[in-house]
Amino acid sequence: MAVDRLLPTEESTDLLSLVRDLCEHELAPYAAKAEETESFPRDAFRTIGRAGLLGLPYPEQYGGAEQPYEVYLQMLEEIAAAWMTVGVGLSVHTMTSYAVATFGTPDQRELLLPDMVGGDLLGAYALSEPQAGSDISGMTTKAVRDGNDYVLNGTKSWITHGSHADFYTTFARTSADPKHGISAFHVPATSGGLSFGAPERKMGLTGSTTTTVNFDNVRVPAANLIGEEGAGMRIALSALDSGRLGIAACATGLAQAALELAASYAQERKQFGHAISDFQGLQFLLADMAAATEAARSTYLQAARRRDLGRPFTQQAAIAKLVCTDAAMKVTTDAVQVLGGYGYTREFPAERYMREAKVTQIFEGTNQIQRLVISRDLLRSVR
Repeated sequence: MAVDRLLPTEESTDLLSLVRDLCEHELAPYAAKAEETESFPRDAFRTIGRAGLLGLPYPEQYGGAEQPYEVYLQMLEEIAAAWMTVGVGLSVHTMTSYAVATFGTPDQRELLLPDMVGGDLLGAYALSEPQAGSDISGMTTKAVRDGNDYVLNGTKSWITHGSHADFYTTFARTSADPKHGISAFHVPATSGGLSFGAPERKMGLTGSTTTTVNFDNVRVPAANLIGEEGAGMRIALSALDSGRLGIAACATGLAQAALELAASYAQERKQFGHAISDFQGLQFLLADMAAATEAARSTYLQAARRRDLGRPFTQQAAIAKLVCTDAAMKVTTDAVQVLGGYGYTREFPAERYMREAKVTQIFEGTNQIQRLVISRDLLRSVR
């Protein structure tokens, strides 16, 4: 990917070289076929796991790479540009591991994190429900204490990696309190009583399996409770702040891929005896695409640097998710326009990029929800 990145250390520059080589040889050549056949890329996740990329922002003592978030997100952008399904999957896995890494006990981190970030295991984030998407307080999945265990019953929906994940970071109601009655649990995929619905038939990201997850008397040890009982809402919202930055970076990578495709095509396609890139109208369209992509990148990096400094970044994460995903939708749509009729065919990836961009405006909180988060945070700060 032709992005001139400003990275903080020599180590991160070397990491960029590794990621770009992996994207060129191990990801990009297989993306189109896997998306066409709706094949889950488990081998791709194993490859990036063996390269140490499933634990980029997590501590070295647990098998992570201990990279700043601004570095992790730029590596994620590179991966998403090569294969969006894998980029989104890496973002989901990172968010799934966040609960244990940030809120888990020392024993939980020692026991669980090395396998989570070491490369062999893949996680899923079981938060949304059929009637509780953006409204987490509407959750109905229950976890009831029974001796040394919790017993979980309910249904989660729209779960990325559903049926393929090795563990599920699961949120369930432990009391009727709307805000303080939700708890978080680490649920291994081998737990009895877990079952899965048929994969959703989606517009894009067709290589990424999305299913319902059913909990039918799923019994997990009380030691698998993450944080205190009733702390689930706080854990979920905190994880979503970071997860939104992951989606922002993925969306930016998708926009970059579409921009590069459009620019390359414009230099090759000839009309009226000239490459179409010679025409000012097309040049201005490409310039707007480049400006939108670069602005998106700057927005998510600003939020990431606040996170790295330990400063509040909820509003900035929401802004980044909003700006970057709207940019991805615009840039991929314009890429189809640059390619003309060919952009509407599957001979080129422009139409796939456009289909993949749409969902980025929906998951990790719709862009309407991001506007709510931004406005509420803004109004609180000026009181």
